[in-house]
This record gives sequence, structure tokens and C-alpha cells, in this order.
Amino acid sequence: MKHPGRIRPRDIVRFQADKSSHDTDYVATEEPLEIRVRAGEAVQTLAVTMRTPGHDFELAAGFLFSEGLITSGDEIQSIEFCSDVDPGAEENIVHVNLRGDELPDLARLERHFMISSACGVCGKTSLASLEARGVGPVEDDLTIQAETIYGLGDKLRPKQAVFEVTGGLHAAGLFNQQGELLSLREDVGRHNAVDKVVGAALLAGEIPLSGRILMVSGRSSFEILQKALVARIPVVCAVSAPSSLAVELAARFGITLVGFLRPGRFNVYTVAERFVGLPPLKTTSDEPEEA
Repeated sequence: MKHPGRIRPRDIVRFQADKSSHDTDYVATEEPLEIRVRAGEAVQTLAVTMRTPGHDFELAAGFLFSEGLITSGDEIQSIEFCSDVDPGAEENIVHVNLRGDELPDLARLERHFMISSACGVCGKTSLASLEARGVGPVEDDLTIQAETIYGLGDKLRPKQAVFEVTGGLHAAGLFNQQGELLSLREDVGRHNAVDKVVGAALLAGEIPLSGRILMVSGRSSFEILQKALVARIPVVCAVSAPSSLAVELAARFGITLVGFLRPGRFNVYTVAERFVGLPPLKTTSDEPEEA
């Protein structure tokens, strides 16, 4: 089977107009991944996330990095699947072995999750928590042409191999200034796909991702912008809408945020100054005065 482990066949009944038939469809695999961290003799479960199997080590590394538990790939000694569980379950548990003998501050991560899942004033609290971690604005002199952004979707979609079969996965793609696709990852979760992209760069020693453009299928959320910020990605594009907190984060930390990216059009919500070669903006003062 193409893409083993990432798609599964399912017998279905297909209805079309006044006809019905038995058929086989393929659905994207969704399974839990438990991420454990080990430092010296101490081992602790960090998180359990629902994901599509594949690039799990990158997902684990990207998650630790984006949540501020590590600051570089050098802090990771090795990553491996768990070997002391029942057969068939080992590839759903990942051990991240850290250098040193002490675990990072996992209590801070728990507080972050409590904040992220709350409501009301948590938006400002979440933004402030990033600053408290020492995360500063993205100071990147990247400039981009509108034509470059227009072409990202056409380059991303043909590479979404599992989506092509199932129609059920999100994608995150990393591009350079010229709009060339550097890496792509798919997952049932948008944030997981971004963690996989960031984790791949982290393990390859390519952080910070200066001068890069991140594109995600679907919408852009606070989580996605946070991961881009920590990786120092200056431009984030999405096929759909951004959330209000994603816009606030992008504005505060100097990220250019693009939404509703379609062939020939897109919206820029923050830091439009990175675009060059655009026609002059129309304002009410440009309209002809009434006689």
C-alpha cells in the first residue's frame, strides 16, 4: 500500500445522485503519540498528542523547542521509540533523551497549557508569557514579491501526497525568499505539521529560520504563530482565516501574517512593509472629489 501506516482502507457505501454502490475509500491514520523526556535517570511524560504517524522524531523535537523546553538541537542527545511496551505500541511512544541530568521545568509547560485552554483574559496572558520566556520580535530584513506569495499554494498542493489520497490532512510547507519549497510535512493537526517542519530544521541545525516563509493549509492560530515566532520565521501564510490572537501575536512580534491566500489574491494582516513592488494603496483621499 502507498504511504503505509499513514492511510487506512475503509469499506464504504458511495451515494451519487440516484445511485449507490459499495466501494473502498482511504482515510488518514490518526493515533496518539506519547512524548517522554529523559534526563539522567529521570523520565517523565511530557504530552500526548493525536497525530498522523511519520516524522515522529521531528514532531517531538519541534514540540519541545516551540514550547521553550529546549533552546537548540544540541540539547537533544538522541530520540528513539520506546522498547519496553507491548508489541505494536512502541511506535506510539517516543523518548527524547536530553543531555544533562535534570529535566526542564515541566510545571511551566503545564501552566502554559492551562492558559491556552482558558478564555477571557488569557490572550494577553499568553502573549506576555512569550515575552517572559525572553522571546523577542522577529527582526528580519526579508522582502518579498506578491507574485512569490501567489505561487505558494500551487507548489504546496501537489506535494501533499497523503492529502491527495485521503483529503483529510493538513500541511505545513517551508519556502525560501524565491518561493522554492524547502520542506513539507503532513498531519491531521495543523500544529503538528508545523512542529514537524520546525523539528526537521532543528535537528538539521538550521534554526533560526531567517528569511523563510511558512505556509499552512487551513487557518492560522495562536499556536501556529507561536511556533513560527520561536523558530524566527518572519512570514506566515494560510489558506484560510487567522484568529484574532494570531493577528495580535504577529503584530506584537513583527511577523508578516497572510490569510485567505488564493490564486491572484490574499490579505495581509500585519507588517505589510515586507512586500515590495506592490501598487500604491488606495485610500479615501485618492477618490475623486464630488463636483
